[in-house]
Amino acid sequence: MQKIHAAITAVGGYVPDYVLTNKELETIVDTTDEWIQTRTGILERRILKGEGKGSSDIAVEAAKDMLRKRGIGAEELDLVICATTTPDMQFPATSNIIADKIGAVNAFGYDINAACSGFLFALTTGSQFIETGKYKKVMVIGVDKMSSILNYEDRTTCIIFGDGGGAVLLEPNTEGYGIIDSKLHTDGSGRAFLHQKAGGSVKPATVETVMNKEHFVYQEGKTVFKFAVKNMADVAAEIMEKNNLSAQDIAWLVPHQANMRIIEATARRMKIAKDKVMINIQHYGNTTAATIPLCLFDYEKQLKKGDNVVLAAFGAGFTWGSCYLKWAYDPQ
Repeated sequence: MQKIHAAITAVGGYVPDYVLTNKELETIVDTTDEWIQTRTGILERRILKGEGKGSSDIAVEAAKDMLRKRGIGAEELDLVICATTTPDMQFPATSNIIADKIGAVNAFGYDINAACSGFLFALTTGSQFIETGKYKKVMVIGVDKMSSILNYEDRTTCIIFGDGGGAVLLEPNTEGYGIIDSKLHTDGSGRAFLHQKAGGSVKPATVETVMNKEHFVYQEGKTVFKFAVKNMADVAAEIMEKNNLSAQDIAWLVPHQANMRIIEATARRMKIAKDKVMINIQHYGNTTAATIPLCLFDYEKQLKKGDNVVLAAFGAGFTWGSCYLKWAYDPQ
């Protein structure tokens, strides 16, 4: 019996219309366009505006785009996995809300929260349902409305993040294309350096937590940067070594878009030339769980069937991981 791989057969993406530029941020917080570009590589980011709009609204547009490209209806989906750090609400799961909004009446769903590594964790999880033969169509979404948890008085965090979402469809493949291998890691001691202080069961929301601005992203930038550079680069190199891949074998590196210096460090560690690295951080900033699928969305027309692709990410938790896949289709 031929081995079943979970292959990506369609990609969809969406970013909100509103563009928050570095120049506009100069009027909001004590920073400069030059400072932001030099340290992060970001020129602008997208922000979801509108009362009552949440992560599911971004995800729905990405999902619809993906379904349209594949030429299928939402009712054909078996499972919806949503990777997000900014769910619409604590419960129900945002995946359930997305499924309802797009009409995925035959799918069940759940959320995964692994911060910036969330899409990789969700992709690897979703692939298991395909590889076992349990399901035929699994949609994996990475989405975040980071603007909902940013303090726009904190110049160390508000310059970094943006809103966006991406969706991929996983289907069975017996020709050797699809997800070949993955390496995922967590280290819970990293929670001290990147987290949201209040809003969970340890520190529920109170007037005091709101007044103290404890529902926003908290980050110790230097520590996170050091861990991210090492671990994201190491795990990407490890997946190559494990699968006997040289830099020449890799068509594309798809790194989490956290910081241009981290992206460059990962590429150097893998000995990958910059023209083989997917980069869109300059336009979207760090969209957390959405960065990798948004890269696939932006570069989809440059991907060719059989391309060796390595995905790599690092996030709060700490979480980090890498995934090796063979691209399953040519540009449409």
